[in-house]
Amino acid sequence: MARILLIEDSPTDTAVLTQLLQRNGHQVLASTSAEDGIEVCKRELPDLVLMDVVLPGMNGFQATRALSRDGATSQIPVLIVSTKGMETDKAWGMRQGARGYIVKPPDEGDLVARINELLGS
Repeated sequence: MARILLIEDSPTDTAVLTQLLQRNGHQVLASTSAEDGIEVCKRELPDLVLMDVVLPGMNGFQATRALSRDGATSQIPVLIVSTKGMETDKAWGMRQGARGYIVKPPDEGDLVARINELLGS
C-alpha cells in the first residue's frame, strides 16, 4: 500500500480517483490547490503525487517543477493526470519533472499499472 497525494480541484475527480486508489489498496491524501499540495507534500512525504494541471492559482506544471527541483521532494514521483491531452502538454509536463502523463478520464488498469511501475512494485 502506498501513500498517494492527489492534487486535484474538482470534487468529482477527487472522489472518483480516491475511490479508484483506495480500491487498489492505496492510502490517499488530497489537496485542492497546487500551493497547498506542495506544503502537504513537504510535510507528509507521500510515495507518489497525482497532479492535475488546471488548478486555481499556481498550475500543475508549476507545482510539478517546484516539487521536482526541491531537494526534500525531488525523489517523489509526480504523475500528471489531466484533461489537457495534447502532445505539447505531455512534453511540457515531462520537462517540468513529471515521471508520467495520463489523460483524463484515466483507464483504471492503465493508471494502476503506471502507479505500480513508478513505485517499483
